[in-house]
Amino acid sequence: MSMILQNISKHIALTQEEQLLLISKIETRNYKAKTIILNAGEVCKYSYFVNSGLLRSFTINDNIVEHVLSFACEGWWIGDMYSLLSQKPGNLFIEVLEDADVVLLSKENQEQLYFEIPKLERFFRILTENSLVAHQERLMDNLSLTAEERFDKFCKRYPTIIQRVPQKQIASYIGVTPEFFSKMKSKMLKK
Repeated sequence: MSMILQNISKHIALTQEEQLLLISKIETRNYKAKTIILNAGEVCKYSYFVNSGLLRSFTINDNIVEHVLSFACEGWWIGDMYSLLSQKPGNLFIEVLEDADVVLLSKENQEQLYFEIPKLERFFRILTENSLVAHQERLMDNLSLTAEERFDKFCKRYPTIIQRVPQKQIASYIGVTPEFFSKMKSKMLKK
């Protein structure tokens, strides 16, 4: 439980009593690689915090093409924010890419913690704001940068993930086909 407490302590300070209350409201699960922990069309009931392992969120379009929205490794949060907040069926899948130890915080318990530990609301607001900024930046990058520039930025921003994720998923994340990605990478290596 120390990793999630360390993550929270980056933004707010919890007393010992508050830490114990938080721990009483979460559960930890171990998942094997390739496990889908959330399917599109389901209501997202949890915020997921990664203690160990690697997860990704993605959607599949009508042409059965996957589009990776995000990755989450140790110390990161992941979920289908639309579904979690609206409690309506979502569009995202969340898949375990590497065996993972994941903390689950239910929507119900999160709301209860906001009431019992109001500063947790601040913590999740900060996470949401950071996520909004990152998604806006990614959208702007997709509109204004070349695929090579987007890949370079991905490598710099996520150096620990680059070796852990299949190339086709990196291609999907930066918005290109696996074939284009392979050619682009070959061309970049020749430079």
